Amino acid sequence: MFLTIANLLGPRDVARVQKKADVLDWADGTRTAGGRARAVKRNLQADLRTGPGEGLHTFLMDAIVANSVLKAAAQPARFSRLMLSRTGPGHHYGPHVDNAHVGAGDERVRTDLSFTLFLSDPASYDGGELVVESQSGAHAAKPAAGDLVLYASGDIHEVRPVTRGERLACVGWIASAVRDPQARASLFELENLRAALGAKLPSDEPEHLALEKVISNLVRRWSED
Repeated sequence: MFLTIANLLGPRDVARVQKKADVLDWADGTRTAGGRARAVKRNLQADLRTGPGEGLHTFLMDAIVANSVLKAAAQPARFSRLMLSRTGPGHHYGPHVDNAHVGAGDERVRTDLSFTLFLSDPASYDGGELVVESQSGAHAAKPAAGDLVLYASGDIHEVRPVTRGERLACVGWIASAVRDPQARASLFELENLRAALGAKLPSDEPEHLALEKVISNLVRRWSED
């Protein structure tokens, strides 16, 4: 999977996040990397557990969890805590695969899907592309501020070096209720069909109920929660 969700945050909300990010405490990002990733990670990460960081975490999580496209594509059961990263000139995050689990204790989450919410105007920095090597080939993303990219955590991916400006992004992970990628893809297609049908037929037409029955029964069969 490699999916870009446009406008998860609008311009006003992006500006709000950027302003709050300026007053956060930032530290070396290698502290949160494991295994080989620690050797290839060069960025800064913010403290989102205290003070203004805690409120920003809540704001970002509420927006991400509520997005209907992300819910349809990911079939989320649990979300990890979020990370806010800054990648400046000379910084990067080399090729790596995300750990199978993130967090500890009650916050431990299996990583089926990863996401990056871009928070900087792409014209404000050079480099910094997110590159994901999936079965369908390599995908490079440097979308508008407020856009989110969703991809499989098990795919090799990297953040290319930033050569000018600064790249601000929010990253996180999802444990899906539907672990099989093909099953998730089928459900996403059906959800898109439901949305298209809703734009063409009145809500009381029998086709809506028939499609809802199919989707519900497939989720019931495939979900593990």
